[in-house]
Amino acid sequence: MQLSAEQLDSLATQGFLLLPGLFSGAEVDALRERLPALLVDGHEGNIIERASGEVRTSMGLHLRDERFAALVRHPRLVNPALQVRAEPLYIQQVKVNVKAAFSGEVWQWHYDFATHHEEDGVAKPLALNLHVFLDEVSEFNGPLWFVPGTHTVGAHGAHLDTTTTSYPLWVVDEPTVATAVQEHGMVSATGARGTGLIFFDTLLHGSPPNMSPWDRSIFSLILNPVSNAYTRSTRPDYKHHRDLTPVTALDDDCLFA
Repeated sequence: MQLSAEQLDSLATQGFLLLPGLFSGAEVDALRERLPALLVDGHEGNIIERASGEVRTSMGLHLRDERFAALVRHPRLVNPALQVRAEPLYIQQVKVNVKAAFSGEVWQWHYDFATHHEEDGVAKPLALNLHVFLDEVSEFNGPLWFVPGTHTVGAHGAHLDTTTTSYPLWVVDEPTVATAVQEHGMVSATGARGTGLIFFDTLLHGSPPNMSPWDRSIFSLILNPVSNAYTRSTRPDYKHHRDLTPVTALDDDCLFA
């Protein structure tokens, strides 16, 4: 799979790109059937919501399950990333962010590079976040909110928030977000199961709590150039993987191989 010139232009301008129908219903079903066991296997990469006790995010899945090991090398994810960056990439992080019905908590306003730089010593904001919607994502069940175009700003300023949720996050303060939204507007990323999503490391984003009766699970793969690799190993491997082997694409039917 290759992105069109129009898609590349939209990604460069907005900082994110939605890809409806990237994965089929059968492929999503094959991935979803692995989740229940992974969410209760006691792995330290399962981060639990503070209030509800539900899983908030499940990390390092490609090291825990062969189907997710195939997904991180799927050509519909790897090839567009290589097209955008045009250099060897390594698997930096793999997770499914889960927002359980009624209880999924907020992800504060942030941009990923703040964490990658402050925690992992990544020098440049070159990582790409590649998502797959494992549930329908609507306005009601906690979609990602983006401030389009803010990837061109670079660093927005951030501070470490260890109290709002169970997951420490480098977040952006409210006045900075308000100014950015006033200038750029705000959009939500919604779509059917199987929708793909690509966004840049400095794009300002967050997501509201899920108060709806519908679960919302999104797979996330972060690929980063090997030339831009971590220089600090303060976080555990499941949060930023140490293996710098360049990722290569498998066959298109790899989820069923």
